[in-house]
Amino acid sequence: MKRSTERILTTHTGSLPRPPGLMEAMAARARGGIDKTAWADAVREAVGATARRQVEAGVDVINDGEMGKESYATYVRERLTGFEGEGEQSAQTPDMDDFPGYQEMMFASMGMKEGLQAAMAPPACVGDVKVKDRDQVRTDIENLRAASSQLAYEELFMSAASPGVIALFFANHHYPTREAYVGAIADAMRDEYEAIAGAGLLLQLDCPDLAMGRHIQFASADLEEFRRQARLNVEALNASTAGIDPDQMRMHLCWGNYEGPHHRDVPLADIIDIVLEARPNAILLEACNPRHAHEWAVFEEVRLPEGKVLVPGVIDSTNNYIEHPQLVAQRLSRYTELVGQENVMAGTDCGFGTFAGMGAVHPGIVWAKLEAMAEGARLASRAA
Repeated sequence: MKRSTERILTTHTGSLPRPPGLMEAMAARARGGIDKTAWADAVREAVGATARRQVEAGVDVINDGEMGKESYATYVRERLTGFEGEGEQSAQTPDMDDFPGYQEMMFASMGMKEGLQAAMAPPACVGDVKVKDRDQVRTDIENLRAASSQLAYEELFMSAASPGVIALFFANHHYPTREAYVGAIADAMRDEYEAIAGAGLLLQLDCPDLAMGRHIQFASADLEEFRRQARLNVEALNASTAGIDPDQMRMHLCWGNYEGPHHRDVPLADIIDIVLEARPNAILLEACNPRHAHEWAVFEEVRLPEGKVLVPGVIDSTNNYIEHPQLVAQRLSRYTELVGQENVMAGTDCGFGTFAGMGAVHPGIVWAKLEAMAEGARLASRAA
Protein backbone atom coordinates (compact mmCIF):
# COMPACT_ATOMS: atom_id res chain seq x y z
CA MET A 1 0.00 0.00 0.00
CA LYS A 2 1.39 3.35 -1.02
CA ARG A 3 1.66 6.16 1.50
CA SER A 4 0.90 9.86 1.06
CA THR A 5 4.55 10.83 1.27
CA GLU A 6 4.72 13.44 -1.50
CA ARG A 7 1.01 14.38 -1.52
CA ILE A 8 -2.25 13.17 0.01
CA LEU A 9 -3.56 10.31 -2.10
CA THR A 10 -7.25 9.85 -2.86
CA THR A 11 -9.53 6.83 -2.94
CA HIS A 12 -13.15 5.93 -2.13
CA THR A 13 -15.08 3.24 -0.31
CA GLY A 14 -16.01 0.95 -3.18
CA SER A 15 -19.42 1.13 -4.81
CA LEU A 16 -20.10 3.69 -7.53
CA PRO A 17 -23.19 4.49 -9.63
CA ARG A 18 -24.07 1.67 -12.00
CA PRO A 19 -24.84 2.92 -15.53
CA PRO A 20 -28.42 2.49 -16.87
CA GLY A 21 -27.40 -0.25 -19.31
CA LEU A 22 -25.95 -2.34 -16.51
CA MET A 23 -29.03 -1.82 -14.34
CA GLU A 24 -31.20 -3.07 -17.19
CA ALA A 25 -28.95 -6.11 -17.59
CA MET A 26 -29.05 -6.72 -13.82
CA ALA A 27 -32.84 -6.65 -13.82
CA ALA A 28 -32.94 -9.00 -16.80
CA ARG A 29 -30.52 -11.37 -15.07
CA ALA A 30 -32.76 -11.49 -11.99
CA ARG A 31 -35.65 -12.51 -14.25
CA GLY A 32 -33.55 -15.06 -16.11
CA GLY A 33 -33.88 -12.98 -19.26
CA ILE A 34 -30.21 -12.50 -20.17
CA ASP A 35 -27.60 -15.08 -21.08
CA LYS A 36 -24.17 -15.35 -19.45
CA THR A 37 -22.32 -13.80 -22.38
CA ALA A 38 -24.52 -10.71 -22.53
CA TRP A 39 -24.29 -10.27 -18.76
CA ALA A 40 -20.51 -10.60 -18.81
CA ASP A 41 -20.28 -8.04 -21.62
CA ALA A 42 -22.47 -5.56 -19.73
CA VAL A 43 -20.37 -5.84 -16.56
CA ARG A 44 -17.08 -5.59 -18.46
CA GLU A 45 -18.23 -2.46 -20.27
CA ALA A 46 -19.42 -0.86 -17.03
CA VAL A 47 -16.14 -1.63 -15.23
CA GLY A 48 -14.18 -0.07 -18.09
CA ALA A 49 -16.23 3.12 -18.04
CA THR A 50 -16.16 3.36 -14.24
CA ALA A 51 -12.40 2.89 -13.97
CA ARG A 52 -11.84 5.61 -16.55
CA ARG A 53 -14.19 8.03 -14.79
CA GLN A 54 -12.37 7.54 -11.49
CA VAL A 55 -9.04 8.50 -13.02
CA GLU A 56 -10.61 11.49 -14.79
CA ALA A 57 -12.02 12.65 -11.44
CA GLY A 58 -8.56 12.54 -9.84
CA VAL A 59 -8.91 9.36 -7.79
CA ASP A 60 -5.53 7.69 -7.21
CA VAL A 61 -6.51 4.28 -5.79
CA ILE A 62 -9.33 2.93 -7.95
CA ASN A 63 -11.50 -0.17 -8.24
CA ASP A 64 -14.23 -1.76 -10.35
CA GLY A 65 -17.02 0.23 -8.68
CA GLU A 66 -18.55 -3.11 -7.59
CA MET A 67 -20.33 -3.14 -10.95
CA GLY A 68 -21.17 -6.84 -11.02
CA LYS A 69 -22.55 -7.04 -7.46
CA GLU A 70 -26.10 -6.47 -6.26
CA SER A 71 -24.70 -5.09 -3.00
CA TYR A 72 -21.49 -5.07 -1.02
CA ALA A 73 -22.56 -7.98 1.21
CA THR A 74 -25.43 -10.03 -0.22
CA TYR A 75 -23.51 -10.81 -3.44
CA VAL A 76 -21.92 -13.74 -1.58
CA ARG A 77 -25.07 -15.84 -1.89
CA GLU A 78 -23.98 -16.56 -5.46
CA ARG A 79 -20.48 -17.57 -4.40
CA LEU A 80 -21.09 -19.60 -1.24
CA THR A 81 -23.35 -22.50 -0.36
CA GLY A 82 -25.76 -22.49 2.55
CA PHE A 83 -27.73 -19.32 1.81
CA GLU A 84 -30.81 -20.89 0.32
CA GLY A 85 -33.58 -20.34 2.85
CA GLU A 86 -36.49 -17.94 2.70
CA GLY A 87 -35.82 -14.23 2.82
CA GLU A 88 -35.74 -12.91 6.35
CA GLN A 89 -35.34 -9.45 7.83
CA SER A 90 -32.06 -9.94 9.65
CA ALA A 91 -31.48 -6.40 10.89
CA GLN A 92 -33.49 -3.54 12.34
CA THR A 93 -33.02 0.25 12.29
CA PRO A 94 -34.11 1.47 15.73
CA ASP A 95 -32.87 5.01 15.08
CA MET A 96 -35.37 5.23 12.20
CA ASP A 97 -38.06 3.51 14.23
CA ASP A 98 -37.81 6.34 16.76
CA PHE A 99 -39.07 8.68 14.04
CA PRO A 100 -41.65 6.67 12.05
CA GLY A 101 -43.02 9.72 10.27
CA TYR A 102 -39.59 10.53 8.88
CA GLN A 103 -39.01 6.92 7.92
CA GLU A 104 -42.18 6.80 5.82
CA MET A 105 -41.38 10.17 4.25
CA MET A 106 -37.90 9.04 3.27
CA PHE A 107 -39.08 5.76 1.77
CA ALA A 108 -41.81 7.53 -0.19
CA SER A 109 -39.54 10.29 -1.51
CA MET A 110 -36.86 7.84 -2.62
CA GLY A 111 -39.25 5.13 -3.82
CA MET A 112 -37.08 2.61 -2.01
CA LYS A 113 -39.15 0.90 0.67
CA GLU A 114 -39.75 -2.29 -1.31
CA GLY A 115 -36.19 -2.38 -2.63
CA LEU A 116 -34.67 -1.78 0.79
CA GLN A 117 -36.81 -4.44 2.40
CA ALA A 118 -35.71 -6.93 -0.25
CA ALA A 119 -32.05 -5.97 0.16
CA MET A 120 -32.26 -6.30 3.94
CA ALA A 121 -34.05 -9.66 3.75
CA PRO A 122 -31.71 -12.02 1.89
CA PRO A 123 -32.00 -15.81 2.27
CA ALA A 124 -31.15 -17.23 5.67
CA CYS A 125 -28.28 -19.67 6.21
CA VAL A 126 -29.78 -23.17 6.21
CA GLY A 127 -26.74 -25.32 5.41
CA ASP A 128 -22.95 -25.53 5.56
CA VAL A 129 -21.23 -22.40 4.27
CA LYS A 130 -18.60 -23.40 1.72
CA VAL A 131 -17.18 -22.10 -1.54
CA LYS A 132 -19.58 -22.69 -4.43
CA ASP A 133 -18.23 -20.50 -7.24
CA ARG A 134 -14.57 -19.53 -7.53
CA ASP A 135 -14.95 -18.05 -11.01
CA GLN A 136 -16.85 -14.89 -10.15
CA VAL A 137 -14.08 -13.25 -8.13
CA ARG A 138 -11.55 -14.21 -10.78
CA THR A 139 -13.76 -12.59 -13.42
CA ASP A 140 -13.94 -9.45 -11.25
CA ILE A 141 -10.15 -9.37 -11.11
CA GLU A 142 -9.78 -9.88 -14.85
CA ASN A 143 -12.29 -7.12 -15.60
CA LEU A 144 -10.49 -4.63 -13.36
CA ARG A 145 -7.10 -5.55 -14.77
CA ALA A 146 -8.34 -5.09 -18.33
CA ALA A 147 -10.13 -1.82 -17.53
CA SER A 148 -7.09 -0.28 -15.87
CA SER A 149 -4.42 -1.45 -18.29
CA GLN A 150 -4.21 1.85 -20.14
CA LEU A 151 -4.95 4.16 -17.21
CA ALA A 152 -2.69 6.20 -14.93
CA TYR A 153 -3.38 5.39 -11.28
CA GLU A 154 -1.47 4.66 -8.09
CA GLU A 155 -3.04 1.34 -7.00
CA LEU A 156 -6.01 -0.95 -7.54
CA PHE A 157 -8.30 -2.27 -4.82
CA MET A 158 -11.19 -4.69 -4.69
CA SER A 159 -13.85 -4.99 -2.00
CA ALA A 160 -15.04 -8.16 -0.29
CA ALA A 161 -17.57 -8.71 2.47
CA SER A 162 -16.14 -9.42 5.91
CA PRO A 163 -17.28 -12.49 7.87
CA GLY A 164 -19.06 -10.27 10.38
CA VAL A 165 -21.13 -8.34 7.86
CA ILE A 166 -22.19 -11.55 6.10
CA ALA A 167 -23.37 -12.89 9.44
CA LEU A 168 -25.23 -9.61 9.97
CA PHE A 169 -27.22 -9.84 6.74
CA PHE A 170 -27.85 -13.59 6.59
CA ALA A 171 -29.71 -14.95 9.60
CA ASN A 172 -28.26 -18.17 11.00
CA HIS A 173 -30.63 -21.15 10.99
CA HIS A 174 -27.97 -23.84 10.76
CA TYR A 175 -24.96 -23.45 13.06
CA PRO A 176 -25.29 -24.09 16.80
CA THR A 177 -23.63 -20.82 17.85
CA ARG A 178 -22.88 -17.45 16.31
CA GLU A 179 -19.18 -18.13 16.86
CA ALA A 180 -19.38 -21.31 14.76
CA TYR A 181 -21.34 -19.46 12.08
CA VAL A 182 -18.89 -16.58 11.78
CA GLY A 183 -15.98 -19.04 11.79
CA ALA A 184 -17.48 -21.04 8.93
CA ILE A 185 -18.00 -17.87 6.89
CA ALA A 186 -14.40 -16.83 7.53
CA ASP A 187 -13.13 -20.20 6.34
CA ALA A 188 -15.23 -20.01 3.17
CA MET A 189 -14.34 -16.38 2.34
CA ARG A 190 -10.60 -17.03 2.67
CA ASP A 191 -10.55 -18.22 -0.94
CA GLU A 192 -11.91 -14.90 -2.23
CA TYR A 193 -9.64 -12.84 -0.01
CA GLU A 194 -6.55 -14.71 -1.12
CA ALA A 195 -7.55 -14.57 -4.78
CA ILE A 196 -7.76 -10.78 -4.64
CA ALA A 197 -4.50 -10.37 -2.77
CA GLY A 198 -2.81 -13.01 -4.90
CA ALA A 199 -3.64 -10.98 -8.01
CA GLY A 200 -1.65 -8.07 -6.57
CA LEU A 201 -4.69 -5.96 -5.68
CA LEU A 202 -5.37 -4.27 -2.37
CA LEU A 203 -8.02 -6.26 -0.53
CA GLN A 204 -10.70 -4.12 1.12
CA LEU A 205 -12.75 -5.82 3.83
CA ASP A 206 -16.14 -4.16 4.33
CA CYS A 207 -16.86 -4.16 8.06
CA PRO A 208 -20.08 -2.28 8.90
CA ASP A 209 -20.66 -4.97 11.51
CA LEU A 210 -18.09 -3.30 13.76
CA ALA A 211 -20.11 -0.06 13.96
CA MET A 212 -23.54 -0.32 12.31
CA GLY A 213 -23.93 -3.74 13.90
CA ARG A 214 -24.34 -2.06 17.29
CA HIS A 215 -27.70 -0.45 16.50
CA ILE A 216 -29.13 -2.79 13.87
CA GLN A 217 -28.01 -6.22 15.06
CA PHE A 218 -27.25 -5.88 18.77
CA ALA A 219 -29.51 -3.00 19.78
CA SER A 220 -30.88 -4.94 22.74
CA ALA A 221 -27.43 -5.90 24.04
CA ASP A 222 -25.33 -3.77 26.35
CA LEU A 223 -22.12 -2.20 25.10
CA GLU A 224 -19.85 -4.87 26.55
CA GLU A 225 -21.79 -7.65 24.85
CA PHE A 226 -21.60 -5.82 21.54
CA ARG A 227 -17.87 -5.33 22.01
CA ARG A 228 -17.53 -9.07 22.64
CA GLN A 229 -19.35 -9.84 19.41
CA ALA A 230 -17.34 -7.25 17.48
CA ARG A 231 -14.11 -8.75 18.78
CA LEU A 232 -15.32 -12.18 17.65
CA ASN A 233 -15.83 -10.73 14.16
CA VAL A 234 -12.33 -9.26 14.15
CA GLU A 235 -10.80 -12.54 15.30
CA ALA A 236 -12.57 -14.35 12.43
CA LEU A 237 -11.41 -11.72 9.93
CA ASN A 238 -7.85 -12.00 11.20
CA ALA A 239 -7.90 -15.78 10.94
CA SER A 240 -9.21 -15.73 7.37
CA THR A 241 -6.57 -13.20 6.26
CA ALA A 242 -3.64 -14.66 8.20
CA GLY A 243 -1.75 -15.37 4.98
CA ILE A 244 -2.08 -11.84 3.58
CA ASP A 245 0.29 -8.94 4.30
CA PRO A 246 -1.55 -6.33 6.44
CA ASP A 247 -0.11 -3.66 4.17
CA GLN A 248 -2.05 -5.18 1.27
CA MET A 249 -5.35 -4.80 3.09
CA ARG A 250 -7.76 -2.05 4.03
CA MET A 251 -11.02 -2.16 5.97
CA HIS A 252 -14.11 0.01 5.87
CA LEU A 253 -15.86 1.01 9.10
CA CYS A 254 -19.45 2.17 8.64
CA TRP A 255 -22.48 3.16 10.73
CA GLY A 256 -24.94 2.70 7.86
CA ASN A 257 -25.00 4.48 4.51
CA TYR A 258 -28.37 6.17 4.88
CA GLU A 259 -29.65 9.61 5.71
CA GLY A 260 -31.35 9.32 9.07
CA PRO A 261 -31.14 10.24 12.76
CA HIS A 262 -28.14 8.00 13.59
CA HIS A 263 -28.55 9.03 17.22
CA ARG A 264 -28.08 5.39 18.25
CA ASP A 265 -24.69 5.03 16.53
CA VAL A 266 -21.98 3.65 18.79
CA PRO A 267 -19.25 6.27 19.33
CA LEU A 268 -15.93 5.62 17.60
CA ALA A 269 -14.20 5.95 20.97
CA ASP A 270 -16.11 2.88 22.22
CA ILE A 271 -14.88 0.59 19.44
CA ILE A 272 -11.58 2.01 18.16
CA ASP A 273 -9.45 -0.38 20.24
CA ILE A 274 -11.19 -3.37 18.67
CA VAL A 275 -10.95 -1.86 15.17
CA LEU A 276 -7.20 -1.40 15.62
CA GLU A 277 -6.87 -5.12 16.46
CA ALA A 278 -7.87 -6.01 12.88
CA ARG A 279 -4.98 -6.94 10.59
CA PRO A 280 -5.66 -4.56 7.65
CA ASN A 281 -3.39 -1.53 7.87
CA ALA A 282 -5.68 1.05 6.24
CA ILE A 283 -8.90 2.05 7.98
CA LEU A 284 -11.61 3.84 5.99
CA LEU A 285 -14.06 5.54 8.32
CA GLU A 286 -16.99 7.94 8.22
CA ALA A 287 -15.60 11.35 9.13
CA CYS A 288 -17.67 14.13 7.59
CA ASN A 289 -21.36 13.44 8.24
CA PRO A 290 -23.06 15.34 11.09
CA ARG A 291 -22.94 12.39 13.49
CA HIS A 292 -19.26 11.52 13.12
CA ALA A 293 -17.46 14.62 11.83
CA HIS A 294 -16.22 15.44 15.33
CA GLU A 295 -14.50 12.11 15.92
CA TRP A 296 -11.14 13.16 14.50
CA ALA A 297 -10.56 14.21 18.11
CA VAL A 298 -10.45 10.53 19.12
CA PHE A 299 -6.92 10.43 17.72
CA GLU A 300 -5.82 13.13 20.12
CA GLU A 301 -6.07 10.41 22.77
CA VAL A 302 -5.58 7.21 20.76
CA ARG A 303 -2.17 6.58 19.25
CA LEU A 304 -2.25 5.25 15.71
CA PRO A 305 -0.21 2.03 15.70
CA GLU A 306 2.87 1.79 13.50
CA GLY A 307 1.95 0.92 9.93
CA LYS A 308 -1.72 1.94 10.20
CA VAL A 309 -3.20 4.50 7.80
CA LEU A 310 -6.42 6.50 8.25
CA VAL A 311 -8.69 7.15 5.29
CA PRO A 312 -11.31 9.59 6.63
CA GLY A 313 -14.40 10.28 4.58
CA VAL A 314 -14.19 13.88 3.40
CA ILE A 315 -17.20 13.79 1.08
CA ASP A 316 -20.67 12.58 2.07
CA SER A 317 -22.33 9.70 0.24
CA THR A 318 -25.89 10.50 1.37
CA ASN A 319 -26.48 14.03 0.07
CA ASN A 320 -26.20 15.99 -3.16
CA TYR A 321 -24.12 18.88 -1.86
CA ILE A 322 -20.79 19.15 -3.66
CA GLU A 323 -18.27 19.78 -0.90
CA HIS A 324 -16.04 22.82 -1.30
CA PRO A 325 -12.40 21.80 -1.85
CA GLN A 326 -11.33 24.09 0.98
CA LEU A 327 -13.64 22.23 3.37
CA VAL A 328 -12.18 18.94 2.14
CA ALA A 329 -8.69 20.33 2.82
CA GLN A 330 -9.69 21.43 6.32
CA ARG A 331 -11.08 17.98 7.10
CA LEU A 332 -7.90 16.31 5.91
CA SER A 333 -5.71 18.73 7.83
CA ARG A 334 -7.32 17.72 11.13
CA TYR A 335 -6.04 14.21 10.57
CA THR A 336 -2.63 15.02 9.08
CA GLU A 337 -1.85 17.28 12.04
CA LEU A 338 -2.55 14.40 14.42
CA VAL A 339 -1.05 11.37 12.67
CA GLY A 340 1.12 12.80 9.86
CA GLN A 341 0.40 13.22 6.15
CA GLU A 342 2.04 9.92 5.25
CA ASN A 343 -0.57 8.14 7.39
CA VAL A 344 -3.62 9.79 5.80
CA MET A 345 -5.51 9.33 2.54
CA ALA A 346 -8.67 11.12 1.36
CA GLY A 347 -11.77 8.97 1.09
CA THR A 348 -15.55 8.94 1.07
CA ASP A 349 -17.88 8.29 4.00
CA CYS A 350 -19.33 5.26 2.24
CA GLY A 351 -20.23 3.95 -1.21
CA PHE A 352 -22.43 5.66 -3.79
CA GLY A 353 -24.13 2.47 -4.94
CA THR A 354 -24.35 0.35 -1.79
CA PHE A 355 -27.40 -1.49 -3.13
CA ALA A 356 -27.96 -1.61 -6.88
CA GLY A 357 -30.53 1.00 -7.91
CA MET A 358 -30.75 2.74 -4.54
CA GLY A 359 -28.05 5.42 -4.57
CA ALA A 360 -28.98 8.67 -2.81
CA VAL A 361 -26.64 10.87 -4.86
CA HIS A 362 -27.23 11.69 -8.52
CA PRO A 363 -24.54 10.00 -10.66
CA GLY A 364 -23.31 13.26 -12.17
CA ILE A 365 -22.93 14.77 -8.72
CA VAL A 366 -20.98 11.71 -7.53
CA TRP A 367 -18.23 12.47 -10.03
CA ALA A 368 -18.28 16.16 -9.15
CA LYS A 369 -17.88 15.24 -5.48
CA LEU A 370 -14.88 13.04 -6.29
CA GLU A 371 -13.32 15.91 -8.26
CA ALA A 372 -13.83 18.20 -5.25
CA MET A 373 -12.14 15.58 -3.05
CA ALA A 374 -9.14 15.45 -5.37
CA GLU A 375 -8.84 19.24 -5.43
CA GLY A 376 -9.16 19.42 -1.66
CA ALA A 377 -6.41 16.82 -1.27
CA ARG A 378 -4.15 18.96 -3.47
CA LEU A 379 -4.89 22.00 -1.32
CA ALA A 380 -4.20 20.11 1.90
CA SER A 381 -0.95 18.71 0.47
CA ARG A 382 0.33 22.16 -0.42
CA ALA A 383 -0.58 23.46 3.04
CA ALA A 384 1.22 20.65 4.87
